[in-house]
Amino acid sequence: MRKKCENKSNIFNISEDEYIRKKEVLTSFFLDNSYCIMTAKQIANILNVKKEEKEILFKMLNELELEGLVYVDDSKRYVLTSSKKEIVKCKYVAKSEKFGFGICENGEDIYIESKYSNTAMSNDDILVKIIKQKSNNKSAEGQVIKILKRNTSKVVGRFIKNSNFGFVEPIDNKIKDIYIPKKYAMNIKDGIMVEVEILKYSNGKSKAEGKVVNIIGDENTDNIEVKALYKSYCLDTLEIFDERIEKELEKIPDIVQDSEKIGREDRTLNTVYTIDGDDAKDLDDGVFVKKINNDKYLLSVYIADVSHYVKDGSALDNEASYRGTSIYIPGTVLPMLPKKLSNGICSLNQGVERLSLAIDMTIDNKGNVIDSNIFKTVIKVTKRMTYDKVYKVLTNSNKEVLKEYEPYIKDLYVMKELALILNNKRKKMGSINFDIPDTKIVLDENSNLVDIKPYDKTIANDIIEEFMLIANMTVAKKFFFLELPFLYRIHEKPDEEKVRELNEVLTSYNKHIKGIKNIQPKVLSSLLEEFGDEEQKKFISTYMLRALKLAKYSEECDGHFGLAAKYYCHFTSPIRRYPDLFIHRVISDYIESNTIIPDDRISKYKIQAQKYALTSSEAEKQATIIERDFDDLYKTMYMEKFIGEKFEAVVSSVTSFGMFVRLENTVEGLVPFNYMPNDDYYEYDENRKILIGRKTSKVYKASDKVNVELIRCDVKSKQIDFMIIEE
Repeated sequence: MRKKCENKSNIFNISEDEYIRKKEVLTSFFLDNSYCIMTAKQIANILNVKKEEKEILFKMLNELELEGLVYVDDSKRYVLTSSKKEIVKCKYVAKSEKFGFGICENGEDIYIESKYSNTAMSNDDILVKIIKQKSNNKSAEGQVIKILKRNTSKVVGRFIKNSNFGFVEPIDNKIKDIYIPKKYAMNIKDGIMVEVEILKYSNGKSKAEGKVVNIIGDENTDNIEVKALYKSYCLDTLEIFDERIEKELEKIPDIVQDSEKIGREDRTLNTVYTIDGDDAKDLDDGVFVKKINNDKYLLSVYIADVSHYVKDGSALDNEASYRGTSIYIPGTVLPMLPKKLSNGICSLNQGVERLSLAIDMTIDNKGNVIDSNIFKTVIKVTKRMTYDKVYKVLTNSNKEVLKEYEPYIKDLYVMKELALILNNKRKKMGSINFDIPDTKIVLDENSNLVDIKPYDKTIANDIIEEFMLIANMTVAKKFFFLELPFLYRIHEKPDEEKVRELNEVLTSYNKHIKGIKNIQPKVLSSLLEEFGDEEQKKFISTYMLRALKLAKYSEECDGHFGLAAKYYCHFTSPIRRYPDLFIHRVISDYIESNTIIPDDRISKYKIQAQKYALTSSEAEKQATIIERDFDDLYKTMYMEKFIGEKFEAVVSSVTSFGMFVRLENTVEGLVPFNYMPNDDYYEYDENRKILIGRKTSKVYKASDKVNVELIRCDVKSKQIDFMIIEE
């Protein structure tokens, strides 16, 4: 923006600094309590703007409007946005062609019907006018009065050729077709997948207009749907790091240098284990447990010291904060950090020296941390273990693995012992154990889809999960009481209305939540344990999770409801999460400054914590959307070959337009009303979330077992339809 300002201001012989000063004056004018709404001409008169400087004024007004400080009403007068409670700046998120939401900076959402969207597209910055206030458990409703900034410039879709023109059907079905004029459609073949640059956005009366800038492939291209989705999220741009970063990487060694060990505790002779998935390459945590006097344990957690290599304000750091997180999709990882770091010098690989930020915790046999120490160290991983092999050792189920792990078996049993103690402590505190099935998508060496099945968590996964949780809680508590700027992982209490809604659902299972005005996590945790039926437990876990708020990052330590933890942060994954990297930087500064960080750096960390809390939370949300979208695509592609086949399924949720069912392999699909048993008409009970047959009084609710036939797989919309087969 400054470059543009400079170019513009030079025309009128004013410097960039002068332009910025004048804009600040204009901003102050709007923010003054005496300001009353007026036109651009009136503003020019009051501010005594010279004739030759009016274009500069108009440019500034346009910029302030795009920034959301002001907006122009129907009378062409400028209104201060903050002076109108019903006007809110939001980010638009389309949910379908029929509706979307405006997501406010405070996390609140505003429901927006498509007729009120003013042609906004997902991710656009918008101004919304509230037309109906929030009530009960329903969001406020609004209409878009101004699109502040268009954030979608390119779209991926299938090209449809007409005699004189063409249009593109976006693979994102929330985006309407894009018109391609004849001059841009001449040499494009019908049916191919393309990338389109938007030249003109829809004005509500005509379609958006664009031109094809990239050919992705046709129906004969292997995995064309996957490649198109990959391109639509611009993931190809995350495969590479720019020249500035490459130059910084050249200065980073491949092995730990002697000079880097100074001031660190040498634990290269200590036992350290990593336990990860078979195909994991970014190993950022190592552990070891030693039993003390039969009633205490010393748990050492070693985390890759990424902040040693990624310095504050460097090109590497700026890119990492921009990405916010690594993105994991089947067959590949879009890393937050370049592979030289994530898979190399920062990865705790077996048998090589690595720098670590570590924490020792002395834990009693009740799971209480009675002492802890955070320090910088050099380690050498003793054994790189996998979840699968550790599970086989602990279940004594594979002789070859038992032989390979023979020197470590006693240690693994001590680790299991402590993990069970920690888990029991969390349960007593009220930590909620959501029983929600994960999916494992299996690809071959050529990235072709082979299988879809549940991802089974075992005691091996639980060991690492418990050790990471207690490390995160201990670090968060220590730095909270040190009153240093920090980033916490928080999970707020659910809204009372959401808990009431959950209570309505529970009536179908003869359950009830008490004390919903001041709900405690232990109440929900105990409730889940009451369900003996695993399918019912899975459904209630899913619905309970929907009733709760999303966890997020914050510079304030507001506790984690789901974990029943008063203090919690993300400390254990700095290779793939930026908040972990940020707090490592604070912790390292605290250690290296001999516990006294200078005031200027404290101030800087406070500002950064506020910024990174927002950007990291947003990056996490976007990564989750991308990962789920790929999972849904692969599931639809996989099920295509089973159309016409019959399956046993479980009702996973009930809606006003049918019910969703889940197969044993975790694939979900819809049973629309027209595919329900045809001898009855089913009505939806919104409060209890059940379907009731009008004639037969037959009830369908989540967790019911049903037999279904696969009717349709629409890869474009990623939708799967089933039909109920009557017994």
